[in-house]
Amino acid sequence: MRPLKINDRFLQELPADPERTQSRRQVKEACYSYATPRIPENPTLVHTSKEAAELIGLTEVDLTSKDFLDIFSGTKKIEGTDPYAMCYGGHQFGHWAGQLGDGRAINIGEVEHEGKTWALQLKGSGETPYSRTADGLAVLRSSVREHLCSEAMYHLGVPTTRSLSLVATGDQVMRDMMYDGNAAYEKGAVVCRMAPAFIRFGNFEILASRGDVENLRKLADFTIKHFYPEIKLGTTDAYIEFIREVSRRTLAMIMDWQRVGFVHGVMNTDNMSILGLTIDYGPYGWLEGYEPGWTPNTTDRQNKRYQYGQQAQMAHWNLYHLGNALYPLVEAAEPLEAVLDEFRQNYAIEYPAMMRRKLGLALIEKEDWHLIQQLEETLQLTETDMTIFFRLLGSFSTKKISDNKSYFLELIQPAFYQLDELTPEVKQKWNDWATQYTHRLSRETRTAEARHAAMNAANPKYVLRNYMAQLAIDDANQGNYDLIEELYQLLKQPYAEQPDAEKWFAKRPEWARHKVGCSMLSCSS
Repeated sequence: MRPLKINDRFLQELPADPERTQSRRQVKEACYSYATPRIPENPTLVHTSKEAAELIGLTEVDLTSKDFLDIFSGTKKIEGTDPYAMCYGGHQFGHWAGQLGDGRAINIGEVEHEGKTWALQLKGSGETPYSRTADGLAVLRSSVREHLCSEAMYHLGVPTTRSLSLVATGDQVMRDMMYDGNAAYEKGAVVCRMAPAFIRFGNFEILASRGDVENLRKLADFTIKHFYPEIKLGTTDAYIEFIREVSRRTLAMIMDWQRVGFVHGVMNTDNMSILGLTIDYGPYGWLEGYEPGWTPNTTDRQNKRYQYGQQAQMAHWNLYHLGNALYPLVEAAEPLEAVLDEFRQNYAIEYPAMMRRKLGLALIEKEDWHLIQQLEETLQLTETDMTIFFRLLGSFSTKKISDNKSYFLELIQPAFYQLDELTPEVKQKWNDWATQYTHRLSRETRTAEARHAAMNAANPKYVLRNYMAQLAIDDANQGNYDLIEELYQLLKQPYAEQPDAEKWFAKRPEWARHKVGCSMLSCSS
């Protein structure tokens, strides 16, 4: 494997924990602790992302080398690096949890290539000072999900961390998948994920909670200098502009989540990237039936704090706590409150704009909000697949509906899970909406072909449904990785028709409705 150009800026510019042991402890006046990845029992390469590899200057040949497997399984270090785990805290499900940190992730180096820097992080690589009572390992099940979803989200156009590689460690890892007392051994794995930085809201929160303003300022200045260079340091205004830009990026990310029907599942502040990237793919999922109150996370089943329809509000709540953490650098509440107000105001603009894209509306009319609301209500009258519905809607023809009254329901019928629930009343509501939609489209100026193309660019045909990931996991547990590669290739072109892959443009099968891993997921790794 060719040498990687290392430039560990986080290590060089921010304070380290002086203790070198892996013992669990409270780490103060430091942004990270040194940590050594655990050497796996018998590592084997399961899958790689060639596109992610190219970002750090590696070729397809490099991915097959022994050096690659050794480094990205945790067996050996990259020459010239000193691996470490980050120190951060967080609000978990609305409550301050104190110090958390990288309990099962170890940063193995920052690589420079073609003017960009990528931090590399092994997830599932063993104990760190932040592991608390856990073993720091990950299982193949969750690692397949993270690897595939990271790359799928990138190709969907959603801001995200990337995944370079997935390695089976050969270790057996004990996990209680559903936290119900039925622990069992599972195959271990390590994912190498990549991002410009893995700094989270919680990195700032832990320093502020301890009154460590000196290191809080160092971390904020470091983040602005390297990731928000358009902001000029040296004044209080820099920190206000910093949180404003974080807020804007976060909202853009949430709008993409909502557009493709993605539910993160664990929007704790320690899982919020300071760069506005989707990070930490745990109990995520895509909406099957359009259900704003759905969450895939069994831990959140009762309160549904992180449900699909509440993700923007939760982002706002998290930004409020980021603002609290940065307050010592600003020492004024009013400008921080203004940023939060801007988030709400921008959301009120961006959400209808996103829905207009999905509906193929290029013009802006006041009546659009009523059309959107009526659609959302009608989608919930019976279980209606969100991805399939919007993709089929891209083929809607105002001419055909004028010639055939039953055309619209025939067009969207594949999106319905229970046809017997299409009562005359439900059918009437759908036809009423279609009539309004037809009238609205008549006032558009672009051609039907242009509208169809724009809708297909906003509404993916293929997403990583939970049952698809579970099928790949089941095969992987038997040592067969072909489906991982098939889904990886499919999800590289989620907006393309891909006629040979039509079997994946389908509703969730009935067997997956209540199956663990398909409808129910936990934070278990």
